[in-house]
Amino acid sequence: MRFLDLVRLIFDNLGRRKGRVALTAIGVVIGTASVILLVSLAIGLQRSATSQLWGISDLKRIDVFPGWSEVNVGPGPMAVDPVTGMPPGVKLLTPKTVEEIRAIPGVALVSVRQNLSGGALLKYGRMETWPWLQGVDVDDLAMYEFKAQVGTTQLERGTAVVGAWVLKNFYDPRQRPGQEPPPPPTPQDIVGQQVKLEITKWTEDGQPITRTVTLRIAGVLEEARSEQDGAMFVRLDEMLKWEEWVRGKRVNFNKEGYNQLLVRAEDPSQVVEIADQINALGYQASTPQSFVEGINSFFLVLQMVFGGIGAISLLVAAIGIANTMTMAILERTREIGLMKAIGATNRDVLSIFLGEAAGIGLIGGIGGVLLGWGGSFAINFLATTFLAGQSNPYGGLGPGIAAATPVWLPIFALVFSTLVGLISGLYPSLQAATLVPVNALKYE
Repeated sequence: MRFLDLVRLIFDNLGRRKGRVALTAIGVVIGTASVILLVSLAIGLQRSATSQLWGISDLKRIDVFPGWSEVNVGPGPMAVDPVTGMPPGVKLLTPKTVEEIRAIPGVALVSVRQNLSGGALLKYGRMETWPWLQGVDVDDLAMYEFKAQVGTTQLERGTAVVGAWVLKNFYDPRQRPGQEPPPPPTPQDIVGQQVKLEITKWTEDGQPITRTVTLRIAGVLEEARSEQDGAMFVRLDEMLKWEEWVRGKRVNFNKEGYNQLLVRAEDPSQVVEIADQINALGYQASTPQSFVEGINSFFLVLQMVFGGIGAISLLVAAIGIANTMTMAILERTREIGLMKAIGATNRDVLSIFLGEAAGIGLIGGIGGVLLGWGGSFAINFLATTFLAGQSNPYGGLGPGIAAATPVWLPIFALVFSTLVGLISGLYPSLQAATLVPVNALKYE
């Protein structure tokens, strides 16, 4: 029998029993739609969770801190090294550490990030703010993959680059009660302007001593919803001079170590392995990539659980298909005997009934895909409509996507529902194919 003739005969047979086929296919529709909806919900929750993690887009980044694994904590107050200010046994981040990490395969960048131990007050006209001052040993913040909203990411002597939230945090210290606060400066206002950085240290009797440094704002970074938004970046050599003024002595990083190192991998797939090697050296390395992998593993299990719940509906539908095909064979026994009498082989009969069972699965799968996809859009619409008011008015993320249906999911569901129909009709089809023509023709 030719393939086209077989397909035409299958759909003609299905068309003769529209009501029964429709009722059987409804079970497949419900099962397929359940799989698509539940898995889409799990995928949507995963994307919503990962998109709202701060700094999660930078999957090449590794933050390295001094290693505390060898510190012995005993009873009583913890001893502190007078030079480093840390307990004995802490493995410091020294220039030698930078060279060790640079030698690890796959490392693209190792950069120093140093904090100021004194206070730092940024003044622009009458307005003030307390930025998180960071000294870095790179000439261009683009090496961190930071992008400038206005201005440049390049750091020259006497310049600074600030995060987007630094501007939002400006306030007028002389504002009177009941007076409306002045608007914060815009990036266009402040870029290229001179600002004053007031550095403060304290004497032994608690008296503050200040030093004022004039800087030019070279650029304002794009908002990334990460730590960089509240930071003010300056060159490390300039930060070192201010730190020596605060401490009243020279800073020896070989003995005291850096506050933090920022490591960037060449490829996100290498990040976890590089972090493990840094931890093996005795330092503390953390990366968003390991956190993302943990979240993805959790949601992968959630997708499997949700998909399994939806598959139960398909199992019920499979029983319905098997029952429908068994009843069809009983009703069409004489028809099967007649087909065999005029030359149809066992393979032809098997193909016809298997095709009818798979056809029911295909029809139900198409309906389930349409229903599931439409349900995903409906859930997203409801989530956007009713949950939009819960977004953070201070710049946080909105409710996100409630359900996400990737292209592969409807294709998988359609193929799976067709296979369910095919497997469900296997036993009844084998019964039909093995009927003896004489007995089939005598069947009442």
